[in-house]
Amino acid sequence: MRNVIFLSPNFPTNYWMFCKQLKDNGMNVLGIGDQPYDQLSDNLKGALNEYFCVSSLENYDEVYRAVAFFIYKHGKIDWLESNNEYWLERDAHLRTEFHITTGFQVEDIPRIKYKSKMKEFYIKAGIPVARHHMVDKLEGALEFIQEVGYPVVAKPDNGVGASHTFKISNDDEMNKFFAEKWEGIQYIMEEFIDGEVNSYDAIIDSKGQPLFETGNVTPLSIMDVVNNNDSSIFYIRKELPEDVRKAGRATVESFNVKSRFVHFEFFRLLKDYPHLGKKGDVIALEVNMRPSGGVTPDMINFAHSTDVYKIWADMIAFDRSTKEEGKHAYCAFIGRRDGKNYVMKHEDIMAKYGNCMRMNEPVARALSGAMGDYMYLATFDTEEQLNQYYEDTSKCW
Repeated sequence: MRNVIFLSPNFPTNYWMFCKQLKDNGMNVLGIGDQPYDQLSDNLKGALNEYFCVSSLENYDEVYRAVAFFIYKHGKIDWLESNNEYWLERDAHLRTEFHITTGFQVEDIPRIKYKSKMKEFYIKAGIPVARHHMVDKLEGALEFIQEVGYPVVAKPDNGVGASHTFKISNDDEMNKFFAEKWEGIQYIMEEFIDGEVNSYDAIIDSKGQPLFETGNVTPLSIMDVVNNNDSSIFYIRKELPEDVRKAGRATVESFNVKSRFVHFEFFRLLKDYPHLGKKGDVIALEVNMRPSGGVTPDMINFAHSTDVYKIWADMIAFDRSTKEEGKHAYCAFIGRRDGKNYVMKHEDIMAKYGNCMRMNEPVARALSGAMGDYMYLATFDTEEQLNQYYEDTSKCW
């Protein structure tokens, strides 16, 4: 029996299903988290062979000792994973220190976590990237503006989601950014791209080949959703466009991705850019070496009548999967905000779309900034139905 350590198996709350599928595949699943055992869900308790509670996952020494304990008790650790952006660096440090070779090591972190470092690997893959500037002083930023013009976007070079991201449209906003940016944090500034975010989501085997592929579309900027407190909208595609598939596979090869669930983001240009491409072309945004966040794995399952938790666990256990896909559909997410006066109330949504609804529930507070306060997931056969759903559920008085 092979040993797998799963870090933070209790959050997001749906991640118990990764553990369940690992256990069903005969793996010895060892959890490390900061939630007391008696507060874990019954589903998660049943999916783990053993659990080690630390006072805080932020405390590296405690987590280190938990891994050492599991090694002492169970022997060699074959895999260590969290599938969580926040813990990717922690995962890599633990793998490196304990010689767990099935995953990214400390030396891999720069190219998979720093937005500036990602660019050279996108370029290697033949995918255009936005021009950028590493923020130092105001004078340097203004020189960059002379090159690319306003607006620009500034964000932490090593950041999660849209946290502390600024859209800067004039000199006054540039001065405000320099007054508000976090001290001691390296920011990257990029030319603003008028584009729609298209993703490549895949489970990759040990040879760098996809076992499963899909993608999502985010019509609204996550940065604007967070900064303007808008409703969050995105959907899983019914079919993956060939240009996104090609770009995704080229990115897998360039970044030397193996044995991972990945979420790569691209811009589909909404207008021509002479130095990047024509309207409709796909250019680079950023890589995420983990599943798309929150309930997206469930949305993928609803869209493709499959089980990506099982496909991922099959990849870990067998380096292959026989899980088949069924009927394909669009799976739409809307995360609505508390306090907004929506035209369509909850009862109206359920009355009109109840037959299409797959899930509706509050969003975890840790995710609500980017994903709204209450979510609805629904599946549709046509793009027209999808668009009508968004028009109905997002309209406010």
